[in-house]
Amino acid sequence: MKQRKERFMAWEYALFTVITVAILFACVCLGSVSIPLREAIHIFKEGIGYLLGSGKFPDEYSASILLTVRLPRVICVALVGASLALAGAAMQGLLKNPLADGSTLGVSSGAALGAVIAIAFNITFPALPFAGTMVMAVLFAFLSLTAILSLAYKLDYSLSTNTIILIGVIFSMFVSSLMSIIVTFAADRIQHITFWTMGSLAGSTYTNAAVLGTALLIFGSIIFFHARELNAFAVGEENARNIGVNVKRVKLIILITVSGLIGVCVSIGGTIGFVGLVTPHMVRMITGPNHRRLLPASFFGGAGFLMIADLTARTLLNPRELPIGVVTSLVGSVVFVIIFYRKRKGM
Repeated sequence: MKQRKERFMAWEYALFTVITVAILFACVCLGSVSIPLREAIHIFKEGIGYLLGSGKFPDEYSASILLTVRLPRVICVALVGASLALAGAAMQGLLKNPLADGSTLGVSSGAALGAVIAIAFNITFPALPFAGTMVMAVLFAFLSLTAILSLAYKLDYSLSTNTIILIGVIFSMFVSSLMSIIVTFAADRIQHITFWTMGSLAGSTYTNAAVLGTALLIFGSIIFFHARELNAFAVGEENARNIGVNVKRVKLIILITVSGLIGVCVSIGGTIGFVGLVTPHMVRMITGPNHRRLLPASFFGGAGFLMIADLTARTLLNPRELPIGVVTSLVGSVVFVIIFYRKRKGM
């Protein structure tokens, strides 16, 4: 029984996978033009046959919507949600801070600043698609996280929750001012920058999905590999040292990994806040604090949460579409207040 509680079991992986796939099918089928599930399955079969060379690409209007517009978007949404939730769970364990994630600590804002600079000044690498935005976002995410934690450490050696959150908020405001200055020098790109900073995965492609999937495979594997160390950090750094964890090395690896994940997600989907804060707390009530169970549950939970948020953004004010970042921020801000209140009350 003890072993079953410490690890994510095979049946749990299967259950979470089925739920995630069911949400994916619902998000693909529903929208401004709803497609019946039976028809969607038929289109998928024809599409798979086309890829295997045993048929032609389906030429129905609904097939075009399903395979070229919604499917790549929903896949990207799921991958971004899984990445942000995984990064949030890792940061909360590493910093022993239940309010830590990319948006509350200002890391997402830093990544957004890097991406905005790349968009405004057309920084690109000809050999790779959208690599300029991605490289700048990843670089600024890591620099921002380093700057925030360094300043917090200087002001408060214990790295308390209040200090880190306060510095993160101040840093986000500072970054917002810098982005406003940049926009004044790139007026011709203001509409693109404004919509992008609110978070949106409209127009996502299979290339975007491949990049997100590769980043999640590489960085996510590193985070999963360090689940034991994250359990030790959650109890305290001194405890981690006592059981043989190289604290500085693991900290650096996790911070670089988280920065990479957040940077890639921001470079493709813009600023999508609070996913990394909300999801780990929701799944922790089901799985408990053990990172061997929390990390995979956050992976699936983040994918499902963001897919539902994206579906809401697409259908709530149909035919108008809300930026997905607006939906996640509305939900996340309420949860943030609840978590902060419960923590202050010692609940």
